[in-house]
Amino acid sequence: MRTLTKWSVADYHQMRDRGILDHHHCELIDGAILDMAPEGEFHRFINDRGAEYLRQVLRGKAKIFEAHPITLANSEPEPDIAIVRLPDTRYIKHHPYPEDIYWLIEVADTTLSYDLETKRQLYANAGILEYWVVDVTKRQLWVFRDLRGGDYAEQLTVSDGMIYPIAFPEVAIAIPQLVSIPE
Repeated sequence: MRTLTKWSVADYHQMRDRGILDHHHCELIDGAILDMAPEGEFHRFINDRGAEYLRQVLRGKAKIFEAHPITLANSEPEPDIAIVRLPDTRYIKHHPYPEDIYWLIEVADTTLSYDLETKRQLYANAGILEYWVVDVTKRQLWVFRDLRGGDYAEQLTVSDGMIYPIAFPEVAIAIPQLVSIPE
């Protein structure tokens, strides 16, 4: 969908504050206000389970936000999971900025190509050091890191084992905790 007007983050905040967007589930992406897909049950389950696991593993190291906005130069997306700097009180008057973000995770069922392309490029352009996409259909994790020239130079697809986030190289994240469901 194309928009006739490119909105700034300040414009978007004014619309939000005036109640114009109250009955819309949307996000600002590259100046366009886009409707967000409704969340399905399986997406919610994987998202919630992954966020709870990360809260346990990163307790005292980072704050885990679920489906809350982050503020980029001309966008205000709502990643499924954002791992951000402590203390959480730094976000009383603003959403996390790129320098506050350790890494972002999108959970993709119907939005896989959008998350792998549009969101990947958006986050890379904003300087987000690491970005993960949980492919709920294939039960695998796409990992993007090593920013170079406005994109991620390193790209992995994994479904088992451990991964060590760039921000916390001493912390082992069990990939099945993010991509699998209990039998």
